[in-house]
Amino acid sequence: MSIGRTESVALLGLTGNVVEIEVDIADGLPGFSLLGLPDAALSESRDRVRAALINSNEAWSNKKVTVSLSPAWLPKSGSGFDLSIALALLIAQQTLPQAPFMQPTILGELALDGKIRAVRGVLPALIAAYKSGIRRAIVPAANRAEAQLMSAMEVLTFATLHEVVVWARTGTTPQVQELDLEIDDSSTYLDFADVAGQGKARQAAEIAASGGHHLLLIGPPGAGKTMIASRIPTILPELDLEQALEVTAVHSISGGLGDRSPMSRLAPIISPHHTASRVAIVGGGSHIIKPGACSLAHHGVLFIDEAPECAVGVLDSLRQPLESGTITITRSVGNITFPAHFLLVLAANPCPCGKFIGKGRACTCTSIQVRRYLGKLSGPLMDRIDMRVLVEPVGRVEMAQTELGESSSEIRQRVIAARAAAAQRFADQPWKLNAQIPARELRNTYKPERAAMNFLHDELDRERLTARGLHKVIRLSWTLADLSEHPTPTLADVQRAYALREGSEL
Repeated sequence: MSIGRTESVALLGLTGNVVEIEVDIADGLPGFSLLGLPDAALSESRDRVRAALINSNEAWSNKKVTVSLSPAWLPKSGSGFDLSIALALLIAQQTLPQAPFMQPTILGELALDGKIRAVRGVLPALIAAYKSGIRRAIVPAANRAEAQLMSAMEVLTFATLHEVVVWARTGTTPQVQELDLEIDDSSTYLDFADVAGQGKARQAAEIAASGGHHLLLIGPPGAGKTMIASRIPTILPELDLEQALEVTAVHSISGGLGDRSPMSRLAPIISPHHTASRVAIVGGGSHIIKPGACSLAHHGVLFIDEAPECAVGVLDSLRQPLESGTITITRSVGNITFPAHFLLVLAANPCPCGKFIGKGRACTCTSIQVRRYLGKLSGPLMDRIDMRVLVEPVGRVEMAQTELGESSSEIRQRVIAARAAAAQRFADQPWKLNAQIPARELRNTYKPERAAMNFLHDELDRERLTARGLHKVIRLSWTLADLSEHPTPTLADVQRAYALREGSEL
């Protein structure tokens, strides 16, 4: 018999490598050998493929079957090779022609009854195949919405192994519908109009969304910190096509697209519990390395409530991705880099009992307990936070008001206008947000007015401001200038940015 050949993709993080599947059937004792560093899930493909072929009324060869996955040095994992192995086996048995499978990359897990199940990582796998010169793909029908985001490729979707076999023998192409990238409005019920009062915190959220600045909300329980943070994605501009593809690719790798539409242009928000581990926040794993919460929040919001309650070292693990916008995970299988451009929002109570507000008369904590509680947020982490805002308890006047506050759509228009002004200013630069301006450019091209710089240098000399803090204040002042339609940050803009950073009154 001849050798059957198909192609698939092995993923390592967001990076994919094209894998050639070769099947040889020879005389000898019946057996099934799988070569090419397969993991446990891939090694079990023998039984899945055998059951799927028999239940699809296809033959299973009772001879010596050798399956080779090349390149042999590359570790392969997961059940996404099932369909390509089954088709290569039928080609080797000469019950299917080789020609239809010379071009496409094939992805899919087989159920025992011959159905093709969805697999994770379809979009990054197709991107890797496209970069390797492949222009056609066969994917599960359940992954059609995600796969068709790769509009430069011809994507064929099938629900069962039998459908693939019929297509290969007769050329009958399944009819597919074109999908357009659209805004996922599943969270539009969240609106800033629901937030009573809290003018300072609402304004800080608008500033954070306009420039991509990190935010710390400190206030008693029930003041509205979580409400404000959860509504920040509703005032962010919709993602462009490139950003939407990046977000979908990361969520596809993690297997979390069930909670998010592949075609969504809504900025994601990830809210891990404060008991989450470091691996859950930054990503990791022993055999299969998955992105963590900071990568799932790429181009969106990472909200951590009850931040001081996090385990030691969890929040500090975010210090490197906050600066670089990427997270690199090193394991024995290799180094994997995930994107991690996110807006960090932390929420904290002022003390363990949560009542140290105003004059603190209702607080039952000692002064040492109060200092230790917020002291759990390390200095290097706090140095990376752009704004610290005190969220006061809501009074009876705010609760009795019948008029709603500004809606998310109104705030969003100002955010879009501010980002448009920044995008015009950075038209020839690789960055788009004020929070991404490099330090060297802040000292040369994007300096505030002279009086503002003198103010910052005085604070630096008094050791009230670090070098990173100075750059943070300048970046924040540019956002304030954009919202106020100032061509250059004024002294008032810089002083207000400094007050926001230090947690003073707006």
